[in-house]
Amino acid sequence: MPEVPVPLLEPTTTKEKEYKEILAVMNLAHEIRLRPTRTQEAYFRRACGVARFTYNWALEEWKRQHEAGDKPSGIALKREFNAIRRSKYPWTYEVHKDCTARPFANVQTAFNNFFRRVKAGASKDEIGFPKYKKRGKCKDSFYVSNDKLKLSGKTVRLPHLGIVRMREALRFDDKVMSATVKRIADGWYLVVQVDVGDYRRDRTADGQVGVDLGIKASATLSTGEQFDSPKPLRKALKRLQRVSRQHSRKKKGSANRRKATMKLSRLHRRVACVRSDFLHKLTTKLCRENQAIGVEDLAVGNMVKNHHLARCIADEGWGEFRRQLEYKVVIYDDEIVVHDRWYPSSKTCFACGKKKESLSLAERTYTCECGWSVDRDVNAALNCLPWVAREVTPVEREALAAAAVKLLSSKQELSGEHSCSSGRKQRRNHE
Repeated sequence: MPEVPVPLLEPTTTKEKEYKEILAVMNLAHEIRLRPTRTQEAYFRRACGVARFTYNWALEEWKRQHEAGDKPSGIALKREFNAIRRSKYPWTYEVHKDCTARPFANVQTAFNNFFRRVKAGASKDEIGFPKYKKRGKCKDSFYVSNDKLKLSGKTVRLPHLGIVRMREALRFDDKVMSATVKRIADGWYLVVQVDVGDYRRDRTADGQVGVDLGIKASATLSTGEQFDSPKPLRKALKRLQRVSRQHSRKKKGSANRRKATMKLSRLHRRVACVRSDFLHKLTTKLCRENQAIGVEDLAVGNMVKNHHLARCIADEGWGEFRRQLEYKVVIYDDEIVVHDRWYPSSKTCFACGKKKESLSLAERTYTCECGWSVDRDVNAALNCLPWVAREVTPVEREALAAAAVKLLSSKQELSGEHSCSSGRKQRRNHE
């Protein structure tokens, strides 16, 4: 099968090499589902409640001091809370001390991010002032430091609880930095942060590929290969609507309301897990088989403001795709080339470089005056190739376009032969 000749990328600069060396020393998280007893589950709920109460107390005190003209900090608030804790809130001693220590650091981080966004000139919707945590409306979780837990096979020893069973063992043997116990629907999970150091995985190939993200096909590669996402939200939408109506009709505070809440939460968890599984497999495949990957810098937050496409875009998970790709290229020692946000990859002809004035979503085939005709997603993926970021001469562009035509046509012939042979096999089996 002919391959598209790929110009060599320019060597990585010293600054980029230093950046990669810094990123190589990374922390990876392993999320493991727990199998707690009823007593242990009750303790988890109390610990989450104490952590939530402490966070709200710190947030309220921070706002009060800030309005009075003071400059509060997480450490100062922690000292104030510990001074009155035994007299006013003795029930907080029923859980381990990390439940009341970590929320102050979280409040400090929340306000640091808030002030950073204000200085950067973010819009009113993007500033994100820290909010209170309400039971049933927030993500229940609590922190456990590395000196208070011990992992052994499929069990973990937690403070005040002892041994808690896990569904699987920790996949990393490196130093455990911290852990967080959180609840998703009716399941409890242990998220373990591990310092993996210079963690590397071997590639199976050294190709270069451009990726165009879309709705019809979740990802289209410059090789002509397309990946269709399972679209979990679209498939589960009718069921979600039905279960949501059942939930809204239950009396607030009743046992039936809690049961309906868990049923709806489990369905949302399944949708998220199916999407995450597809994205992990796709990004791992791309990083394992290529040494350079070209993508577009999409403004997903602005794109979902289009109410005609918002649900479809959110169902694809483009932001999560980019996040996974950025940390996996470090593991596989790849390079990611992010094209400019305003780069017209769909409107630009890959063969001659001419840009179309308009291209509607209904036009699925890109046709240029020079004779170049190909699927619009494939044309955009070819324009997203890593080496397209540099200037390409007309002679190189013409040669690359001819090779791309051969590659795409040979793939179509192979797929046609495969479908014909499978049809013959089906007829033989039928006979």
